[in-house]
Amino acid sequence: MPRAGLTPELVTAAAAALSDEGGFEALSLAAVAKRLGVATPSLYKHVDSLAGLRREVSLLAVAELSGRLQAAAVGKSGAEAVHALFRAYRRYAHEHPGGYTSIQQAPAPSDTEAYAAFARPVEVIAAVLRGFDIPEAQVVHTIRALRSSLHGFVDLEARGGFGMPEDIDESYTALVEGFVRALERRPGPDGRAEREVGN
Repeated sequence: MPRAGLTPELVTAAAAALSDEGGFEALSLAAVAKRLGVATPSLYKHVDSLAGLRREVSLLAVAELSGRLQAAAVGKSGAEAVHALFRAYRRYAHEHPGGYTSIQQAPAPSDTEAYAAFARPVEVIAAVLRGFDIPEAQVVHTIRALRSSLHGFVDLEARGGFGMPEDIDESYTALVEGFVRALERRPGPDGRAEREVGN
């Protein structure tokens, strides 16, 4: 029986759920229509194309991730905030693998709505990193390094890339602690470490 009261939000939510279950790349209009109990052409009242639907899924995902990062970081600073960000990021990737995949490609600057949405998690991370006195010119480079570390770990984990028996959570903690130490020992303008361990 056709789904009554179909809205763009319901279509996007169904698409997001399907992408988490079967993979973002496998997402199709036909699968979404089947999930919602409607004919595929009925979806065109709410989305213009598969590409448009995938864009909406990515906007939903990046908003969810932004909210989680913000909630994790609030009231924290320094190493505690970095640990909280890393945990929240990994948890989101675990819980929403399709949504996580959907946000790995940056939107075009001409798509101002998406570009602004994708900037929000970056702003949360930047606020935390500024607590380490990182020069503004180095913030984006540091965020890229942090994101590369995070994504490399969670992607390998999702693909079953860690086959040795040692605890994966402990490995993740070691990754976070290593990143924190690198931030704390970052050379300052005078060539000395910004922070000394124990001071």
